[in-house]
Amino acid sequence: MMPTVATHIGKFMIRSMGGNTRSIDYGVNWIIIEPMRLRPFLLCLAAALFPIHGQATSGIFGFVDDEGIEHLSNIPNDKRYRLVLADRFEPARVALRQPRGVLALPYGQRPFHDSVMRASSATGVDAKLLHAVITVESGYNRDAVSPKGATGLMQLLPTTARRYGTVNLRDPGENIGAGARYLRDLLAMFDNNLELALAAYNAGENAVLRHGNRLPPYAETQRYVPLVLAHYRRMNASQGWH
Repeated sequence: MMPTVATHIGKFMIRSMGGNTRSIDYGVNWIIIEPMRLRPFLLCLAAALFPIHGQATSGIFGFVDDEGIEHLSNIPNDKRYRLVLADRFEPARVALRQPRGVLALPYGQRPFHDSVMRASSATGVDAKLLHAVITVESGYNRDAVSPKGATGLMQLLPTTARRYGTVNLRDPGENIGAGARYLRDLLAMFDNNLELALAAYNAGENAVLRHGNRLPPYAETQRYVPLVLAHYRRMNASQGWH
């Protein structure tokens, strides 16, 4: 049966005609969606909404109460909440305050630095910028794969990789090389405007163009760009980070 979304103050609930009810802490307008796509819709919507409200979060949490109502929130203020959707930017965000593990190393001592330097030399893209992108995109996990299929250290989509002749996205050298060439081309496209180039790297160049060469109003992109820039600035400013 077709579910509907009802607006509430601070929360919305989805109740289907079959009796299933789900809630998320935020308000939205009435929406009709297909039943089979209900949970993916909720998770995607929650992931898009939680950064807008400025809350410190590390993902989306959920639980099913005694009445069968499924609750999803970015604020786990009930002991029944369990993590159901991780925030992929959380490690990079935390590393700005409390760097640990590989993210605490000077960039010159981080994994795959030789591949980064080769890609930087071949493209002219600053090695520190490549390290900043890798920090946020994958945290140096060469096997990282996003739900959309973005793969490897620089989280390239297969379609993007093919544009740059890359076949094995899990190969660090190929992945970093293709990502560096893509960034080089984006910087050229947007007149070396780093914010727009990074926005295009995250959301696609067409998204930036559609919004008049401005940062697209996508929650993920508006978190991604400042986070990469923060790591890039840190590497540029910190003494001994080489």
